[in-house]
Amino acid sequence: MSISTAPIVSPANVAPLTPAPVANPVGVVVASDRAAGPRPFRVAPWQLVALVGLLGWAYLPMLRVFFDKWANDPQYSHGFLVPFFSAYLLWRAWRDGPPSRRPLPWVGGGLLVLAIAMRAAAGSLLFHQLDAASLLLCLFATVLAVGGVPLAKWAGPALLFLVFMVPLPYELERNVGQPLKTAATVSSTYVLQTLGQPAIRDGNLILIDEVRLGVVDACSGLKMMVTFAAFSVGGVLMIRRTRFEKLMVLLGIVPIAIASNVLRITATGLAYTATADKDTLEFLHDLFGWLMMPVGLGFLALEVWLLKRLVTDPVNT
Repeated sequence: MSISTAPIVSPANVAPLTPAPVANPVGVVVASDRAAGPRPFRVAPWQLVALVGLLGWAYLPMLRVFFDKWANDPQYSHGFLVPFFSAYLLWRAWRDGPPSRRPLPWVGGGLLVLAIAMRAAAGSLLFHQLDAASLLLCLFATVLAVGGVPLAKWAGPALLFLVFMVPLPYELERNVGQPLKTAATVSSTYVLQTLGQPAIRDGNLILIDEVRLGVVDACSGLKMMVTFAAFSVGGVLMIRRTRFEKLMVLLGIVPIAIASNVLRITATGLAYTATADKDTLEFLHDLFGWLMMPVGLGFLALEVWLLKRLVTDPVNT
């Protein structure tokens, strides 16, 4: 029996084994890519429920005051719709794409401390608007702590719109309402004179022969302006137009509100010169007040229609 062995091959004569290159298909994120980019934001439903419940319990006294204002003051009746519209804005943003997440816990924590200090000051001063500002700051701080600047930009429009559920302070209502009342009285007097009525302005009174039409605080137009501003800002947040068009819509809030109020006062003055029946005058007075908002929204739609034909969007050209 003979034993034969194979010749020993030198390692120098053997080609080194190299692994075949593995292609990285499109859509596969490696560890380095995942570390470089922002992480997608995910939140469990129970976390949202817990956050809303905690904030609702903490701010329940303030929310009760605001609820009474929304229910009994027509100027702020839109306050019931504000949280739902903010939730719609969040859903609309989520539909366009989930936000990224770059948490800033230290910045968010610092803002939460500031919100607590604002709550303490609001409680000592019985200043509910300051308490509401602390609630908005608390929400913004939570967003920054969880998702940082990307999440704050994503949720910013919805948080900003919550401002419209806060009633104006009394001093601001008085200081803003008086100039609006004067402007409405002067403008309505001129319109009545243009229509051939012998109207004379005496302070906040409009004298038409024996008719004395008083422009009181309820007729200043402030009530309509606050609600109309909420509708206009909501429309700006929803429409996809140029920044110039959106700015023009915002700048048109005050003129459109004043114009609608002037038309209301003018129509009421004409009604008082046309009939002396008390029931008819009361009905027309309430009807003209109710028509202020549809007229204002009609002016807003006309403004948007004109801007669409006057402004060229460079993206679509």
